[in-house]
Amino acid sequence: MIDGKRVLGLILARGGSKGLPRKNVLPLAGKPLLAWTVKAARASVTLDRVVLSSDDDEIIRVAEAFGCEVPFRRPARLATDDTPGIDPVLHALDTIEGFDYVVLLQPTSPLRTAEDIDGTVRLCMSSDAPSCVSVVAVDKPPQWMYTLGEKRLRPIFPTESGLKRRQDAVPVYALNGAVYVADVHSLRRSRSFVTDATVGYVMPPERSADVDTALDLAWCELLLERARLGDTVHGGRST
Repeated sequence: MIDGKRVLGLILARGGSKGLPRKNVLPLAGKPLLAWTVKAARASVTLDRVVLSSDDDEIIRVAEAFGCEVPFRRPARLATDDTPGIDPVLHALDTIEGFDYVVLLQPTSPLRTAEDIDGTVRLCMSSDAPSCVSVVAVDKPPQWMYTLGEKRLRPIFPTESGLKRRQDAVPVYALNGAVYVADVHSLRRSRSFVTDATVGYVMPPERSADVDTALDLAWCELLLERARLGDTVHGGRST
């Protein structure tokens, strides 16, 4: 409990994955991918309870083996490719009542630490915001980005807004998918973790990897190996 508020940690991990089949249980540095998120969540000091929502037997077994609660099984209708991402969250909140805040943690962000979770929760509360999400600074300004239609480059921004030097660019951030925090009542009304009132918790690039492909998984493996050899890529209690 923090500031008199009860906080639920919720891990969503369904069995179906088209881009990288079975990615939630694929091995990463000696543990299933999912296990890294479970361990970070369990090390958090702001989460009162950590539960998994899944439709998959193997994923459930892995979560339980690493100490995560699985108090219910996600209905198949909420585990399809077309299921809106907010629906399994609201289902979990309907099933497990009595929490003031919910923290959504995706298994595809294995390098996020317990400190990142706690920092996002605390920023949400101290800002008196309905929600807070983790972000990472983008290394290329959007003025240097293009679409490609019929093999021709089309600037995203009009050419007159062009940027000559990176140093002149306004810092730009992207969601990194690691931590989503919301006041439960606000989330039920908005049905989204990101609104005009959402605040952002900045995480460094080395902890912002989001696993969608085999290359992403290999990159995480490299970063964790560097950490094992003494670098500070993956510090904190979630190791």
